[in-house]
Amino acid sequence: MQDLLDTEIKYLQGVGPKRAELLNKELNIFTYRDLLYFFPYKYIDRSRIYKINELDQELPFIQIKGVIKGYYTEGRGSGKRLVADFQDDTGSIKLVWFKGTKWIMQSYVPNAEYIVFGKPGIFNGVVNIIHPEIEAAEKIAQRISSAFQAQYSTTETLKNHFLTSRAVSKLLGNLFRQINFRLPETLPDYILSKYKLAGLHEALFKIHFPSNAADVEKAGYRLKFEELFYIQLNLIRYKNNRARKQRGFIFSNVGENFNNFYFNNLPFKLTEAQKRVMKEIRKDLGSGKQMNRLLQGDVGSGKTLVALMSMLIAIDNGYQACIMAPTEILAGQHYYTVTNMLQGLNINVRLLTGSSKRSLRSEISDSLIDSSLNILIGTHALIEENVRFSNLGLVVIDEQHRFGVEQRAKLWKKNLNPPHVLVMTATPIPRTLAMTLYGDLDVSVIDELPPGRKPIMTMHFFDSERNKVYGFLRERISEGKQVFVVYPLIKESEKMDYKDLEDGWDNMSRVFPSPDYCISVVHGKMTPAVKEESMKLFKEGKAHILIATTVIEVGVDIPNASVMVIESAERFGLSQLHQLRGRVGRGADQSYCILMTSGKLSKEAAARIEVMIRTNDGFEIAETDLQLRGPGDIEGTMQSGIPFDLKIADLGKDGQLIEYVRRIAEDILAKDPLLEQNQNLILSQEMNRLFSKRQSWSNIS
Repeated sequence: MQDLLDTEIKYLQGVGPKRAELLNKELNIFTYRDLLYFFPYKYIDRSRIYKINELDQELPFIQIKGVIKGYYTEGRGSGKRLVADFQDDTGSIKLVWFKGTKWIMQSYVPNAEYIVFGKPGIFNGVVNIIHPEIEAAEKIAQRISSAFQAQYSTTETLKNHFLTSRAVSKLLGNLFRQINFRLPETLPDYILSKYKLAGLHEALFKIHFPSNAADVEKAGYRLKFEELFYIQLNLIRYKNNRARKQRGFIFSNVGENFNNFYFNNLPFKLTEAQKRVMKEIRKDLGSGKQMNRLLQGDVGSGKTLVALMSMLIAIDNGYQACIMAPTEILAGQHYYTVTNMLQGLNINVRLLTGSSKRSLRSEISDSLIDSSLNILIGTHALIEENVRFSNLGLVVIDEQHRFGVEQRAKLWKKNLNPPHVLVMTATPIPRTLAMTLYGDLDVSVIDELPPGRKPIMTMHFFDSERNKVYGFLRERISEGKQVFVVYPLIKESEKMDYKDLEDGWDNMSRVFPSPDYCISVVHGKMTPAVKEESMKLFKEGKAHILIATTVIEVGVDIPNASVMVIESAERFGLSQLHQLRGRVGRGADQSYCILMTSGKLSKEAAARIEVMIRTNDGFEIAETDLQLRGPGDIEGTMQSGIPFDLKIADLGKDGQLIEYVRRIAEDILAKDPLLEQNQNLILSQEMNRLFSKRQSWSNIS
């Protein structure tokens, strides 16, 4: 039966080679199984047939039953249309078509009985339905269908070839007839009975051909349960296998470098959250198993300090360490922070980026090989083939979601034995998303800001209130503070009505004229040298205002900058708004984030602005973002490394179910780690089918 489901879709009745090619290209449907798991996006209740005298334009999509009495044309030019009078025993209605008229007249003959489906409207005081769906009453009775009708997403290309939602439903009916017997089960009987789940055959049939909303709910729950359960089972299995098989370097010493730093150089007292996380990391590093830990912490929570202390433990045990960051600005910021913190200690730290000179690269390469270089900080340049470590013990990856998994793998493979891995992110990840994207990692959270930090005050102003904002900026600058102004675009766009940096520069230069004010500019199209010079002006306090794009989203740490102005804030997602806001509030003074928007805000944009004003809690913001925007694309190796997309589950809405199935998966693997028991053979077979051909990235986060 499994082989039958892998049959190419072209062999299904009603498809053929040409339609198969369209389904392949437009919907990624290649096999019978792909069609079975192409789920509806909504349902329309077609259980009721209305009478024509009941219709009005306020009704949603409805269906009526009657006969076509005749055709005629109305209008001229682009307004020319085919009209049919359609009658039942209570009255008549006009059916209207603007295209495909010849085919309509050939397909639907007068005086035959039809079911008509569509949205009623009013034109010149007469009720009509434009481009209705029509089907002969006797055909509906013959085919597999349901009154609670599934609606499928299709494309314009498919519709132009008559592969509409209804056509997809018809193909599914053909498939269930062709299968002819029950689909084999993919979950063990004990799971089905214990957790009261519908059988697979019933669930798949009812999700496509339900009789009512209860059918959809029951079938959907079964299919979501299975999809999320296998993801969690696979992630936990990876994690358990790694813990069992993958040996790690044992860092048994907390030695001279760590202690010197802790007692003499620590910039501030560790928060309780930092102490807790350091205990978790030290336990990993001394366990003899490879560490794979995700360190989450809001902007400014002190993740870099924790990473540095972890690297010092590696150095005390005779190993090298590195930090890989996604941008030169962030890598440079880490280098600046780490070297400042290590002043007076005999630890060699170097910075390697794409713009590093050849002579410096050669020098770094030599010092890596002879072990005189302790910590290397850099960008993608770290994964180049000519960068070789003599004894890499700990890899720190910052803002890891900006790296592809394969890129991270290159860094991991620079050692004969895999180093310990600490993944850091300042983008708080909702618990349910973390369980799915990083379910094979151990997770640490720094949920506390260093002492003395004041919450950032966030305000919203419309473009019409701009003069009020300028007055506020002048006051802050007169107090000796600095200001960030961030734009979504560098140049004006014909397609998007958003503020742009070039126009912003002209405007700000007039409002804050030289020589009273100095304005610096940074954006992604500048050369590294020019960008660095502009940043230097701002860092040294010589520029009052830094105008930038989101190139400063991460890694810019300037305590004297206390105001962040975000232009066209409606253009940004919650996560990005929160990241940008985190560029201020780095010092002890009160900091401000000003969200500038146009007067017209969509419902979603208004919700994002409201959340930003209400809270500074990154985890609350992340949860809201997930609910508003969904989890985004989590397939492929470019982002998370999860090698499949979700067909029916929703990470934003199914959080409780994710936690529930993870506990079930953990319990099963605790009792049967290799899934060898007879009752779990189905699980083993299904895991093999789902995951055997996919690359495992579990050792490299």
